Amino acid sequence: MNFKNILAVVAISASTAVASVWGYSKIQENRYAGVQQEGKLPVNYAGFFDNKNAASPVVDFTPAATAATPAVVHIKTVTKAKQMSNNAQKQRNPFSDLFGDDMFDDFFGGPRVYSVPEQKASGSGVIYTEDGYIITNNHVVAGADEINVTLKNRKTYKATVIGADPSSDLAVIKIDAKNLPYVVWGNSDDVKLGQWVLAIGYPLNLDVTVTAGIVSAKARAIGINERQSQTPIESFIQTDAAVNQGNSGGALINTDGQLIGINSAIASPTGYYSGYSYAIPVNIVKKVVGDIVKYGTVQRAYIGISYPRETLTDEQRAKLNIKDDEGVYVTDVSDDGAAKSAGIKTGDIITKVNGVQVSSGPEMVEQVARYKPGDKITVTYLRNGKESTANLTLKNKAGNFEIVKAETAMDKLGGELATVDAATAKKNNLDGGVSVRKKGTSGALASSRIQDGFIITSVNGKAVKTMEDLAAALANVKGTAFFEGIYPGFPDETYRYPVAITAD
Repeated sequence: MNFKNILAVVAISASTAVASVWGYSKIQENRYAGVQQEGKLPVNYAGFFDNKNAASPVVDFTPAATAATPAVVHIKTVTKAKQMSNNAQKQRNPFSDLFGDDMFDDFFGGPRVYSVPEQKASGSGVIYTEDGYIITNNHVVAGADEINVTLKNRKTYKATVIGADPSSDLAVIKIDAKNLPYVVWGNSDDVKLGQWVLAIGYPLNLDVTVTAGIVSAKARAIGINERQSQTPIESFIQTDAAVNQGNSGGALINTDGQLIGINSAIASPTGYYSGYSYAIPVNIVKKVVGDIVKYGTVQRAYIGISYPRETLTDEQRAKLNIKDDEGVYVTDVSDDGAAKSAGIKTGDIITKVNGVQVSSGPEMVEQVARYKPGDKITVTYLRNGKESTANLTLKNKAGNFEIVKAETAMDKLGGELATVDAATAKKNNLDGGVSVRKKGTSGALASSRIQDGFIITSVNGKAVKTMEDLAAALANVKGTAFFEGIYPGFPDETYRYPVAITAD
């Protein structure tokens, strides 16, 4: 047999072997189609059945519950009866020069004033320092005239609001007490789907209550914070631990007793627990409450991009050439934002923030919410399928790196104000007052019916003689305040105007 014949035999044998293997694999493939093969594990179960990773047959919640419940408090609020306005846009009243503003208002669309009775509400809070600083939800204490805190040992204290952030629905209140029990911070980045968690609070005006469940999802956005803020921050931990009205502001802890979230909302068609509850991740909580205590307001950082708020459809993804869960599609880049300065463009897909994978807007928001203006981060993005990394210096909402000061009710009024001089006060038979020298073009005064020259003599029934009096009268106002006063030269004609003081 010559060499060519030998090669032919080898080639035929190899081809036959390959064909046999291919054919056998096809037979096996058809045989096991749609059927799991015994003894074979998928890659996602690698190492799962090792002893160290086996699920514990018994989970004891008592140590965690015993440690954390003394640090969870019952918050009861009282909002006093008040008059409100519908703030309807008022048409020009042609008779105002002759008869004053109030007459004929009903005929010309003037604001309608109505009474709101006293309201009482209940929620929960979490002590996080031994000297009485407490975390709760903004919606638990917003607008309250009186806040009472009851500890697990039934001691009750008056509380004051240190600050609040409607965007994240968080607030910090304080009681005058020492050596209090408090929670230990956990790390919400370590939270895993399926892990056991406990919700602690005071639902339905009951005494302290503990419920258990598992983490069913992370980085959920449900749109609930849009009710109280135009810039909502949402990246909730979703659980099936039972949470009801009154649990708001309470603790979500892990089985080590560590705080991993603040319970904030439920998904329910009835207003009561129907299977899912939502907690603000503790890593966001720590940043927000830290800023509130240190600066009086949250130092919120922005990348400077716009992105789809709703999940993209398959058609939209195909049109934009985006794979499932690939990242956050950039629909626009602000001119004065950090992203543009770093070279990020419309059409880029952000995949990582500081090395942490992000596949949705809420996941990206959760990462950026931990930083303040001036902090430097890295952002990884795809452009035309190619991965790049940019270094960004985050900015505030105004497009700079400065610390943002807490805006007071006086700031929200706008305009140019001053304590009336003694001569003007005497001439108009006043003990004092605050003159609106110029109402300006923005702020609460600008959108009210108050005119330049108006002298404010009281707010919500509290006498105003100086600028300091006005600031004190507005200190806790959220919503509509009623300003009373006169116009110079007409001391016997008192006017009363509703002025909307926005909460955010």
